[in-house]
Amino acid sequence: METSGKRLSDCVADEILSMVAEQRFQAGDKLPNENELSAELGVSRATLREAVRTLAASGVLEIRRGVGTFVAAETGQIDGADMFGKLSDAQIGARDLYEIRLIFEPQAAYLAAQRASDTELARILSYGREVERLIESGGDRTRAEQSFHKAIAKATHNAFISRLMPILYEGIGKGVVLSKQNEQAVKDTLADHRLIMEFLSQRNPEGARDAMRIHILHAVQELNMN
Repeated sequence: METSGKRLSDCVADEILSMVAEQRFQAGDKLPNENELSAELGVSRATLREAVRTLAASGVLEIRRGVGTFVAAETGQIDGADMFGKLSDAQIGARDLYEIRLIFEPQAAYLAAQRASDTELARILSYGREVERLIESGGDRTRAEQSFHKAIAKATHNAFISRLMPILYEGIGKGVVLSKQNEQAVKDTLADHRLIMEFLSQRNPEGARDAMRIHILHAVQELNMN
């Protein structure tokens, strides 16, 4: 199977590399076992192994037989944020992050509605349902929210948008914290996500773009109230 000219294993390698760039897995960390990671990524163990071999050959991962797979001490890879310099709270605030999200994410939703494979679309919807479950149960949805938006970015098949997501994660995290302080904001998030998912399911790019724009504007409104 290929996705937009890329082998599935290459797409999986990109996904793992993003996890490293986003510091979910850091130098020296052991990756989850094959069963767990292949289930999370929605691929077979054989495809995962091929992706791991590719990353091991490029020095990103280290395979230790009988022990597991680890992130190499020095990957030699560029963190996604390095394209734009090191960002800190002193350099960039929540308002700036929301403005960037407003520029990129509605169009990302538009492209994802057009370009997502069936597998990618299923993954987006799965993360969206997890966000809903956590909202309704009062759990911490930060990771699920980030995964939802990241899956949409990945489905654009635009490398620049995918690399930009680690930076936007900070804005998503801030939005989750702010919305928890306001019951209406939580309701808006739930309704917005359902609308985004509906339009993506219908592969309606205009609807997905407008729904994502509304979602981020709601977050901006919440920021202005704090």
